[in-house]
Amino acid sequence: MERTASPRVFLVVVDESKELQAALHYAARRAAHTGGRIALLYVIEPSELQHWISIENLAREERREEAEQLMQRLCEQIAPIAGTIPIVYIREGHRRDQLLALIAEEPSISILVLAAGTGPEGPGPLITYLTGNPAAGLRIPITIVPGGLTLEQLDAVS
Repeated sequence: MERTASPRVFLVVVDESKELQAALHYAARRAAHTGGRIALLYVIEPSELQHWISIENLAREERREEAEQLMQRLCEQIAPIAGTIPIVYIREGHRRDQLLALIAEEPSISILVLAAGTGPEGPGPLITYLTGNPAAGLRIPITIVPGGLTLEQLDAVS
């Protein structure tokens, strides 16, 4: 009996960093070259307004709508590069907790792609966290893309 392998799924965490474009482009090119797919995770972080329930609910709805619009734009941008429409996950909570939960829940996710920050603050809080003790418990590899690479350099390495 012949088994067909499911395609690799390259997970990219969407945030507000300028390095996001490097992670997206790299993952899209790798997906295109390997017959894989892209998955995008956007996490709506809790706000400081939690003690004002009605204001928090309105703010949560606005953040959700903004997240959906951002994900739509990113899908339109990278689908032609990747060759498929990305899988989209929008969750609420703390970014690293939601990321780890999604990886644990979704067996189709094969590789986590993150881009390292280029500023003096270091590679970024998610990379710093994940390359510590939590990395040992992950079931998938992490690819860290230098955030300062040009599209041409990303094309060359992907």
